[in-house]
Amino acid sequence: MFSRKPQISHRPSAQPAGRDRAKALALRIAANPWLSAGGAAGLFLLTLTVLVLVMGDAKAGAPTVRISLAHAAKAGAEVPGWVDALTTEGEAAEVTTGEIELSEQPIELADAGAMGSAIITLPGGGRLEGDGPGIALTAAALPQAPIAGLSAPGPGNGLLPIIAGDGRAPWKAYARPFTPNGKPRVALVIGGLGLNPAYTRRAIELLPPEVTLSFAPYAEGLQQWIDLARAHGHEVLLEAPMEPNDYPQNDPGPFTLLAGGAPAEIVKKTEWVLSRATGYFGVTNYLGSRFVTSAPAMNAFSGSLKSRGVAFIDDGLAARRGMGPPRASADRIIDEDLSAEAIARQLAALEAGARTRGQALGSGFAYPVTLESAAVWARSLEDRGFQLAPASALLR
Repeated sequence: MFSRKPQISHRPSAQPAGRDRAKALALRIAANPWLSAGGAAGLFLLTLTVLVLVMGDAKAGAPTVRISLAHAAKAGAEVPGWVDALTTEGEAAEVTTGEIELSEQPIELADAGAMGSAIITLPGGGRLEGDGPGIALTAAALPQAPIAGLSAPGPGNGLLPIIAGDGRAPWKAYARPFTPNGKPRVALVIGGLGLNPAYTRRAIELLPPEVTLSFAPYAEGLQQWIDLARAHGHEVLLEAPMEPNDYPQNDPGPFTLLAGGAPAEIVKKTEWVLSRATGYFGVTNYLGSRFVTSAPAMNAFSGSLKSRGVAFIDDGLAARRGMGPPRASADRIIDEDLSAEAIARQLAALEAGARTRGQALGSGFAYPVTLESAAVWARSLEDRGFQLAPASALLR
């Protein structure tokens, strides 16, 4: 309410005429709302520009990531587009070892202790991730199932695998891609998954993506588990329950394939197993010591798989039985003796077999000691001169 009374000077004004004209122009601009708004916007932009210049890069305080191009180049075959991911949008990228010096240092985070975890997504689904001083390059997720043209309505609300009209077979489409490097191949199948949620998740997240995972058909939420496994890069098998020698004392469940069953009944039960989920490249046996000895039963079973383009991998019980679909047999079960020392010996024997024959396949169950032992073993497998391969790479 109260204002200071202006002081009045009786002395002649000493302001030059130019300043009076500038004042008059400023008053006219202020009176015009459009000119006034434009001037305010210009002043705001000018102020913002000055602040950025004075304070520096607005992103200067953000965490930084250093990526070893040499490390990425080695994984380039499995993570397509890694070079493009290192460029800004719209730029072309050309990186060759002859043009730049590639660092051999591992991918790592700057000041990782202060920033926690980080994930960098690359084109095609590849990821760089980590939560400590190191950052690991993980494999691209496998395509989400079902893949168009490879399924048809099955029992209930399920889908049955089919060979596509263009000849594509599910065993090829759903297998993990593999590029041999000339070293002896060692593959490992871990089964019994889906029944214990904790062990199942542990297997999916702990084991390298090259390890093939096998799921029980009775598992609750089976499709979700398979989707999660494929999202982590694992190819997947379904387990067909088969009659053991001590059946029915040892009963694999209501859809057990019986050695004395009629061929039509065996096909019907096999199709029930196949319709439980989608995204698997093959089937493996659960038990079956009696079933695999019956030629008529095995012929009906293998004929059903072959007609649908599905592979068969057994744990060694059917190693000497020729069949129609693409197949492989495990050379040894690694965890018949549930101790870390015994499992380590079996894995060493698996390596010895691979060195002699060029490849070897092991089979195990999702016991905690098996998962931990397999994870430790796989970390240094390449250093010992072997290539960890998905089981599908050993099919014949």
